[in-house]
Order: sequence, then structure tokens, then C-alpha cells
Amino acid sequence: MPVLSEDSGLHETLALLTSQLRPDSNHKDEMGFLRDVFSEKSLSYLMKIHEKLRYYERQSPTPVLHSAVALAEDAMLMVHDTVAQKNFDPVLPPLPDSIDEDFDEESVKIVRLVKNKEPLGATIRRDEHSGAVVVARIMRGGAADRSGLVHVGDELREVNGITVLHKRPDEISQILAQSQGSITLKIIPATQEEDRLKESKVFMRALFHYNPQEDRAIPCQEAGLPFQRRQVLEVVSQDDPTWWQAKRVGDTNLRAGLIPSKQFQERRLSYRRATGTLPSPQNLKKPPYDQPCDKETCDCEGYLKGHYVAGLRRSFRLGRRERLQSPQEGKMSTVAESLELLTYEEVTRYQHQPGERPRLVVLIGSLGARLHELKQKVVAENPQHFGVAVPHTTRPRKSHEKEGVEYHFVSKQAFEADLHHNKFLEHGEYKENLYGTSLDAIQAVMAINKVCLVDVAPDALRQLRTSEFKPYVIFVKPAIQERRKTPPTSPTCEDTAVPLDEEQQEMAASAAFIDQHYGHLVDAVLVKEDLQSAHSQLRGLLEKLSKDTHWVPISWVR
Repeated sequence: MPVLSEDSGLHETLALLTSQLRPDSNHKDEMGFLRDVFSEKSLSYLMKIHEKLRYYERQSPTPVLHSAVALAEDAMLMVHDTVAQKNFDPVLPPLPDSIDEDFDEESVKIVRLVKNKEPLGATIRRDEHSGAVVVARIMRGGAADRSGLVHVGDELREVNGITVLHKRPDEISQILAQSQGSITLKIIPATQEEDRLKESKVFMRALFHYNPQEDRAIPCQEAGLPFQRRQVLEVVSQDDPTWWQAKRVGDTNLRAGLIPSKQFQERRLSYRRATGTLPSPQNLKKPPYDQPCDKETCDCEGYLKGHYVAGLRRSFRLGRRERLQSPQEGKMSTVAESLELLTYEEVTRYQHQPGERPRLVVLIGSLGARLHELKQKVVAENPQHFGVAVPHTTRPRKSHEKEGVEYHFVSKQAFEADLHHNKFLEHGEYKENLYGTSLDAIQAVMAINKVCLVDVAPDALRQLRTSEFKPYVIFVKPAIQERRKTPPTSPTCEDTAVPLDEEQQEMAASAAFIDQHYGHLVDAVLVKEDLQSAHSQLRGLLEKLSKDTHWVPISWVR
């Protein structure tokens, strides 16, 4: 690359930059943009003027007249007034001589839009009654929307001089897509031009994956907006009850895309469920979730490094027998689950404020996650800041145990009465003794401004998702890596993967089930390779919990 001297001017530098641009397969658009900018004549003229002024300034000029300053000010004002009176609006092309006889000249609107490689940002349809090609919708942020010259209901007659009256909408869309730079449209305005789209800022968390290329119902696949489950979308228009316009939060693309509306998506899911193509929750076979160790001593030991931590014993989910639930309660629970259709959840930004109760931290885990070990390590490291809910039990108190420390010891009658009044988040039976975690026990930890950590079966999440708890849900799953055989010395032999053993298959199935059926309720996913790395990840998440802003259901903060 040539080297510039200190005396090189800006204009020379600009010309050199233009000549040195090289095409890059990964950045063609950026290179094209820079080349267009550097090659602009007006920029070149400005650089030359700048160089002349700098050269003249270096000559240290002296005024010829004492009144030179005043004259210069007057000259600047005259130039300003002259420029201000100029009209710099783009010059539209002349109105075509040949105009259809079925409408007056005054009703025709010639619109010239400038777009690069972006879509025009409008969809079209054919009117069922008149057969006219009309603008169906304007996409927020697109070229058509930014111009303010095209409206919903406008009839499209020509594109760059090509008559479109007898063309199919897909053919017209192809013409628009292939047009670059300046596009000239001949339009018959709608009888009553609709007002500009009202500003709408509604944020929705997607509870499902969406790919418009796989959606045969969408009016224009190219205008669709793909998204992943748990992504937050900014819905900018709900004018169409079937297809909303939205943008992904954090996306740099200014143009909105089409997504199915909540009502439309629910109707589709209901139809699929009725026809049997969408499985119902009550028909799902649930794999086992996280289970602590199976040693008998786990039921009575809650010590870590010599410190006792309540609630760190054997999970009552281990050895769980039939839940103490009436047939009517079970029926209601099944009906509630079967009616849930996962579409969108309205959310808002939330940050924990001083004086507020800490958010509840909920751990769910697939088989092999060993959540109790993570809880032990976190609480033992900082017992002043973190705590766990003291469980209830009907077993007799042992001599070394204290009421409200290891357990809340209650009679079977009292336990069943609380169970009847829905005071337990979870409960189970082990060795003919009842165990359970009550909502009151969780609230007691939060009341003393400690972050309460609970590990529950995923089914319990729905009961905790309230403004009172504002749960932050962390899904912990073990890392399962395929092992590979050592490749033989022969180059013709290929490296092959060793199939997962039965235990690994169960872990993978458990994690996949939770992700598929409860993943939309999860705020963070933690992949556990070993206890130390998992603890470091968990500690990082907990440190950000009170500092960062998070998306939460809007009902939690209203």
C-alpha cells in the first residue's frame, strides 16, 4: 500500500482509500457502502474546499480593509439566506403521458423510493372483489414506512414502468425484491389513507420456536421474523389480529417482521391438540428428575465443613410414594395443564431495588444434576446472605435436633391439614413419614432479606411464579459428552463414537424432557461438568441477580 507523506491532502488521502478497498466475501455490503461514500462527488468537493481553506490559513492573511470582518459577516448571512431559500427536495420524474382512462390524473400518485439490498417493507394482496393489487401492510422501520408515502389500501399499478395489474402477487414481489436503488411506483391512493401506525411498545417473551419458512399460513415468508424460545420480542403493531409486527430486542435490524398473533397461534395449537398432532400434557411419560444420593445417612446429615445447614438432607422426592392428593384435585391439575397453550408472555424490565425482598432462586435439575451439592456449597460459603427453607416432617425428633433448625416437627394430622389448605409447595413420603417444603418456610427466609434457594420438581414452578416470589429459575443439567474410540493407526479407518450407556441415556432423556416441557419457564441454563465449575457458574448468576436488569412477567411489577 502506498505511503502518504505529511504534505498529502485530505482529497488525495480519500482517493487513495478508495483505490485500496478490496472485496471481501464476508463484508461485501460494508465494502460497497464505503466505496459509495468515498466516491461521492460532493464529499470530494468538500475535501478540496477544506484543503484550500487550510492552505490559505497557513499564509497568515491580513485584512485588506478595516471593515473586512463586518463584510465577511454580511457575506456569510447572505449565503445563509440564499441556501435557506433553496428547495432541496428530490425531483420526481414527470407524470407519464399515458394514463388509464378509468381514473383522473389527480388520483394518481408517483412515488420514488430509494432502497439498497433491504426489502421494501410492504406486503401486497389481490382484492377479492375488484381484482386490484393493493398494499396489505406496511412493515415498521422498512423503506416504505420511513418514506411515509405508501399506505395500507393503496392500489399498485406500476413498478418501474412495468404494469402489474394482471400479474400475480408473487411475481410482483419478485420484481420489487430484484429492484435496487431507486424504485418508482405508480399508485392510486386509498379512498381514505389510514393514519400512520400508532406507536406501540409491547414486549413479549416467546414461549415457542418459530421459523416463517416452515409456516404455510404466513402471507409473505420473506417478511416473517424467526425467533427462538425465551427470546424477547418488541411488538410494534397489533393492527392485524392475525399477524403482528415485531422486532427482536437487541437486534440491529430496524425493520419489523411478521409473527403469528397470540390469538392466532392459540387457535392453531388448539386445533392441533384436537386433531391429536399436539400431545396433551396428561399423556406424557415423565422421566425421573434430579435425585440426591441414595445413602441412608443422607436423611440425617446436613453438615458441610463442620457447619450445619438446614434443609440439606435427603430430598423427600427420593422414594416418593403416591402423592397425598384427592382425585378431584388431581383432575383439576390435569385440566389446568392440558389447557395451557404456549404462545407469548408479556414482560417488562425489572431490577431489584434497595429495600425490596430478594428474589427467590429456584433450581430444577435433570437426573444427575445433584442440586443438593450446589445448595450446600453456596449456603455454606455465605450463610449470612443465602438460606434454605426448613422442611416439615412427621417423623420423631432425634435427641440432637432442634425444632425449626433441622425440621419443623409436626403431627401427621397437622401436616395433612396444611396439605389440604395447599400450604405445601412439594410433599412426599419416605419410610412411612411425611416430608414437605411449605410456602411459609420459603417466605420466612425471604422475610429476613436472605436469598432463599429451593430445588423443586419442575411441576412446582407454576405455583411459585407470582409477584410475591419473583422466582429466578435455573435449570441445571449434567454435561453428557459422546466418547470416541481411539482411532486406529490405519488411515482408512474412521473415528467412531461410543454409544451412551444406560445411565447417560436416562440423564439425556431427563434433560430433554425438562427443556421441552418446562424450558419456557427457565431464566438461565447451567451445564454442570463438575461441582466446582457448576458452583462458579451459579455464583456468577447469583451475583448478577440483584445488579442486572431482567425481563419478568409484567404482572409481577404492576
